[in-house]
Amino acid sequence: MSAFFTGGALFALIAVGMLVEFAVVSAYYGRTGRGIAPGLLVGDIGAGLCILLAALAALRSAGWVFVATSLLAALAFHIFDLRQRWRR
Repeated sequence: MSAFFTGGALFALIAVGMLVEFAVVSAYYGRTGRGIAPGLLVGDIGAGLCILLAALAALRSAGWVFVATSLLAALAFHIFDLRQRWRR
């Protein structure tokens, strides 16, 4: 069980789940015109994936520069998401 958490399998499973969620929501929106527009999900999904990447990098003792860069990318996606929502 320890290898599942430290080996990255859990992070990969979560990332795949997020991408499947994005695909399902996008397909639903494309077919019905209802729900959340895919463009409005990019900030959320991007920020989440970058945080997952930073957590995995920290768990695997990657350099601090990589962890910090991943977190800065998550911040950029978060700000992008906030700007989209603020206009509405």
